Amino acid sequence: QVQLEESGGGLVQAGGSLRLSCATSRRTFSIGNTYGMGWFRQTPGKEREFVAAISRNGGRTYYADSVKGRFLMSRDNAKNTVDLQMNSLKPEDTGVYYCAASTFDYNLGTRSVYNYWGQGTQVTVSS
Repeated sequence: QVQLEESGGGLVQAGGSLRLSCATSRRTFSIGNTYGMGWFRQTPGKEREFVAAISRNGGRTYYADSVKGRFLMSRDNAKNTVDLQMNSLKPEDTGVYYCAASTFDYNLGTRSVYNYWGQGTQVTVSS
């Protein structure tokens, strides 16, 4: 079982930046070149929504329209981590952000293709 751990959440003012990171807790398990990776977010009373995704080799990235031009997802397969750089944050970006891993390398904007999920990290953007 792959276990994913998110870090980097917190409280930030609108217009600020945060960088989220996701790593596997199993030191011997590599997510690099094996799993497509994604970030999703959820607020109370709403469905978990797609934010960003990256293909296994990092060659393709996908973003929700609401974050295009502000968020940048990257992965370092040597370090076994994926990051989400969030800039120009808005109050509507507030939520719990989840890292996810998929055995698929396509349709990464679809929640159902993900096999493993982290516990989430809270991001709060104040106005």
